[in-house]
Amino acid sequence: MDVLVMVEEQPPEHSSVLAHVNTVPSPLTMERPSRDVVTLYGIPSPESLALALAAALESRRSADDRADTVRHVGVWPERGAVGDAAWRDEVTGELISRDLQIPLAVLAETAQALLAECGQGIRRLVGGLLMPDWPEGTRRAVSFSFRPTPAFAMRAVPPDTMLAALREAEGLAFDQETEQD
Repeated sequence: MDVLVMVEEQPPEHSSVLAHVNTVPSPLTMERPSRDVVTLYGIPSPESLALALAAALESRRSADDRADTVRHVGVWPERGAVGDAAWRDEVTGELISRDLQIPLAVLAETAQALLAECGQGIRRLVGGLLMPDWPEGTRRAVSFSFRPTPAFAMRAVPPDTMLAALREAEGLAFDQETEQD
């Protein structure tokens, strides 16, 4: 997952938003994967960055993680993540849009898992964003990539569904072995 993390000193006026997550789809050539742009408001912390990254991961799961999907999600301390996803239907060319709403409890659980798994990297990234020697007038932005581990991928599919798929696959392998004998 490619991510660009930016910091804005002040949140939009009259808003308690913690972060915005926007997805830039991959180009048609598919040479580069899609990229998530995370904008943190205020002073970043490992927890706020983990929450924003959790919103990026969970919004991908909620929107079927298609390469051409554009997602816009805001993260609020009282509402969780709210936004939308849009893509073009491959057959009709029609624009399809889906509202996204991810409860704060789900975000918090995913954020905790991210901190447990790659907390050191998240803390380093936040440290880089907080360094005082950024040139005046430049945006504080750091680009990085990470790959969610299989534990995150398994959460995308309910455990019962995963078990049923594994049992079916095992049954198919058993049937093929029996036919060869």
